[in-house]
Amino acid sequence: MLKRILLIVIGVVVLGTVGFGVFAWRPSIAKIPQPAATSFAPALVAKGEVLASAGYCAACHTVRGGQPFAGGYAMATQFGTIYSTNITPDRKTGIGGWSEAAFERAMRHGVRRDGAHLFPAFPYDHFSKLSDGDVAALYAYFMTRPPVEAKEISSTIPFPLNIRALQAGWKLLFFHPGRFVADPKQSAEWNRGAYLAEGLSHCGACHTPRGSLGAEKHDQAYAGAPIDGWVAPSLTRTNQAPVPWSKDELVAYLATGVSQYHGTAAGPMGAVARGLSKLPPADVAAIATYFASRNGSAAQGAQADAAIRQAMAREGIGLGLQYDPAARLYAGACASCHYNGKALNPLRPDLALNSAVSMDDPTNLVRVILHGVSAEDGAPGVVMPGFSGFSDADIARLANWLRATRTGKPGWADLQNKVAAIRAQDRGQ
Repeated sequence: MLKRILLIVIGVVVLGTVGFGVFAWRPSIAKIPQPAATSFAPALVAKGEVLASAGYCAACHTVRGGQPFAGGYAMATQFGTIYSTNITPDRKTGIGGWSEAAFERAMRHGVRRDGAHLFPAFPYDHFSKLSDGDVAALYAYFMTRPPVEAKEISSTIPFPLNIRALQAGWKLLFFHPGRFVADPKQSAEWNRGAYLAEGLSHCGACHTPRGSLGAEKHDQAYAGAPIDGWVAPSLTRTNQAPVPWSKDELVAYLATGVSQYHGTAAGPMGAVARGLSKLPPADVAAIATYFASRNGSAAQGAQADAAIRQAMAREGIGLGLQYDPAARLYAGACASCHYNGKALNPLRPDLALNSAVSMDDPTNLVRVILHGVSAEDGAPGVVMPGFSGFSDADIARLANWLRATRTGKPGWADLQNKVAAIRAQDRGQ
């Protein structure tokens, strides 16, 4: 009897394994001869360049100091580190032998040319929404880039999670492919913004929390999430910025990386502002319309006015405390650039309005104090130096002083250890 049960169990396991293998299998798509760059219409390539910029393709497929789109960028996940692939038209290590059909399948279904499933670190769940014309334009752009030979770096995801066929099960649970469907109740501008935000620019990939298996929690869309050692803040009504993100402020921030009432783009968001800057102004405005409708800023004008008045009133608080170590740090390192007087200057961010000072998590503020803001992020040519030479205690003291004097919120607990942990994380990268 026991032997019979064992045989039945073995049989069920074998059948299940074979059945899942059949379910997970995807055919290989044959390589094609290298398409000549001249075979793609210049207008289509130019369109693809704009789309690739707005999709931040270079941000994930280029390592610092490396060749554009040659891959190798490390993406840390709770399962291990995944490295981006080479998407230049190199036939040996890139996509030079990929047909448009193979490219389209990868973009919309997360399957490589050879039939292997892609890990969802590649946001195919967002790119699935793209139109045929946009996919074709992206293909034309990448197939006309200079080819770079760069071998793929294996992930550190442990066995058996590194078995790509298992991604078919993940897709069954969490992936619902399909083109973008416009909402007939919304305007054409709103729908254009939704298409860009939900599809091409995949904003939810950073701003939406993820579950234990790495899938976005769609019931918490844009509620904020950790990303690359930073915190992508909420884009909903739960955003903690003193001044609500209006459409005009979103347009300014997304197009230039600078907002008068919120601060300067830094960290992963720096690449977003640079990428969106190539979009037509109407498209940036459409994205702003979409998110302004989600955060309810149109109904919060009085709150914005009150926050601005309060911020200006807080400008000089604490600077007269010459024996306060934190006040001295601020006066020596920060006040010369962050003091506005009677009018707000977006190039001298008011820290009473700055989103990083108001958030419950101090990570973004600590990172900006440590590393500053580079010339390529935020306003062109405007640099904030980093203060990594400060001790952990000094950075914690300064950050909590800003928190107390500029927001009135309670200080962050155990901040000195948090600063030390962020430094350790940076050293490990």
